[in-house]
Amino acid sequence: MKLAARLALRREASLVATRLALLALAGGVPFVAGDFQLFQLTNVLIFAIALLGLNILVGYSGQISLGHGAFYALGGYCTALLVTHFALSQLLALLAAGIACYAAGFLFGLPAARLPAVHLAMATLALGAVLPNVVKHKALERWTGGSSGMALERREVPFDLPFSFDQWLYLLTLAVLVLLLALAANLLHGRIGRAVRAIRDHAPAAQAFGIDTTLYKSAVFGISAMYAGVAGALSALSIQYVAPGIYGAFLSFSLLVGIAVGGIGSLSGALYGAFFLQGIQMLSGATAHSLGTAHVYTIYGAVLLLVVYAMPCGIAGLLHRRGTYFRWY
Repeated sequence: MKLAARLALRREASLVATRLALLALAGGVPFVAGDFQLFQLTNVLIFAIALLGLNILVGYSGQISLGHGAFYALGGYCTALLVTHFALSQLLALLAAGIACYAAGFLFGLPAARLPAVHLAMATLALGAVLPNVVKHKALERWTGGSSGMALERREVPFDLPFSFDQWLYLLTLAVLVLLLALAANLLHGRIGRAVRAIRDHAPAAQAFGIDTTLYKSAVFGISAMYAGVAGALSALSIQYVAPGIYGAFLSFSLLVGIAVGGIGSLSGALYGAFFLQGIQMLSGATAHSLGTAHVYTIYGAVLLLVVYAMPCGIAGLLHRRGTYFRWY
C-alpha cells in the first residue's frame, strides 16, 4: 500500500510539473514569435476553447450539436456591440458575452433536452442556419452592420501593461483557456461529471437514481455554449471584425471535425484538434491561392478522410493506444 501511494504521489507530482512546464513554455511564446505567428497561435487557443466546450457537450454528455457556430457568433456579436456601441472595455465585454451565451444555451437546452438525438441534431442545425440570417435583418442592420458586418477599433492594452496588443491578446486567451480547462476538469471529475456520464450512458437508469436529466443536460448545454461564446468573443477581438459570412454552417461542422480529430471525450483532445483546424485552415488558404477555391473542399475532404481512417479515436486516442500518451490533462 505504501509503495502504491508513493507511486501515485510521484505520478501526480510529474503531472503538475508537466502542466507548469507547458504553461511556462506557452507563456514565453509571445516574446519570441512574430506578429503573424502570434496571430496564428492565438487562433489555435481560441479554437481550443470552442472545442473544449463542444467536447463537454458531445463527448461527456452525449448530446449532438450541428450548430454550435451560432453561439460562437453570438459571443462575437455581443462583444462587438458592447465595445463599439456602448464603449465597454474588452474584458467586461468578454465576460458579458460568456454570460449571455450561457443563458442562451441553457434556455435552448431546456426544451431540446427532451428531444431524441436525431431531432436534437436537426434543432441545432436549424439554430446555426438561422442566426447568421437574423443579424442581417434590416431591423438590426444599424447595430450589426448587416451583410457587411462591423469592424472593431483596436484599443490600447489595458492597465498600461508593457505589451503590444497581439502579445496581450495571446496572453489573455491563454489565461482564459487555462481557467476554462481547469473548470472543465473540476466539473467532469466531480459529482456533476459522474451524473452527466450516467445520463449519457443510460438516461432511464440515471433518472431512476434521482438525477434530473433535463436540468443536467440543459446546464451542460449552457456551459458548452458559454465556451463557444467566449471563443467567439476572443476571435472578434483578434480579427477586429464580425460578419454573418464568418459564422456559417461550415464553422459548426469544422468544430465537430476538430473534436473528432482531437479525440472525443478527451480534454487534451481540444488542443490537438485546435492545431489540426488551424493547420487545415492554412492548407486550405494555400490551396486556394495556388490552385483556386474550387479545390479547397477537395483537399479538405481528402485530408479529413485520411485522418479519420488513420486515427478513428482521434489524436489523443492514438497516442494513448501506442503507449506514448503525453498526459498533461
